[in-house]
Amino acid sequence: MQTLQAMKLRSTDIIREKLQQLREKGKKMFITSSFQTQSMVLLHIISQIDKDMEVFFINTGYHFPETIVHKNFVASTLGLQVKDIKPLTPKSLQRDAQGNLLFTFDPDYCCYLNKVQPLEQLIEKYDIWISGVRADQSEHRNMLSEFEPTRGNAIRYHPLLRWTHKDVMDYVRKHDLPVHPLEARGYISIGCEPCTRALSEQNPRNGRWFGMRKTECGLNNESLKNPKGQ
Repeated sequence: MQTLQAMKLRSTDIIREKLQQLREKGKKMFITSSFQTQSMVLLHIISQIDKDMEVFFINTGYHFPETIVHKNFVASTLGLQVKDIKPLTPKSLQRDAQGNLLFTFDPDYCCYLNKVQPLEQLIEKYDIWISGVRADQSEHRNMLSEFEPTRGNAIRYHPLLRWTHKDVMDYVRKHDLPVHPLEARGYISIGCEPCTRALSEQNPRNGRWFGMRKTECGLNNESLKNPKGQ
């Protein structure tokens, strides 16, 4: 009987094979990455298969400085073609009459303008959108399928959907991949600085949108055509 580790190694091979098959079929692909430590598996696999695949970083303008430095380091280390995509609406127009920034009173719309809307042009131009979401991250993500249609032309592919956090970290250690510097300070799930907190709880997603009735930015629900659990 195969060991769990051997099965996961085989899983990695399957991901490589699927990506190669999609490329051979002429599918135009791109990957989005937050450049957290959990992002390293897919970025490493992509770097071994196709260093010319476009990797997009959604630069909301609110990221921790450490994330930007880490993103540039990973891109250089793995030899990836990383491009920033930025909001179409300037921050000067993301305020209320009193000058308060949008995330302080309407975080859902803030996420739409700064994360979801910039992706809309990409999912019209490409055939495959590769995402590293995992089922163990939230109840909503547990309901996603390996391939999900988006509201645009692209189909979203989730190669790591059935991986666990331990699987990811085992892979990172095995290949000596970079770790996001903020993790050592208790930041496990790292997004925009105003809406991310360090925590000591078991569920890393609880550090996102702290104190808000919000668990997703919209990329995993609003951008998908018929997201389950909505």
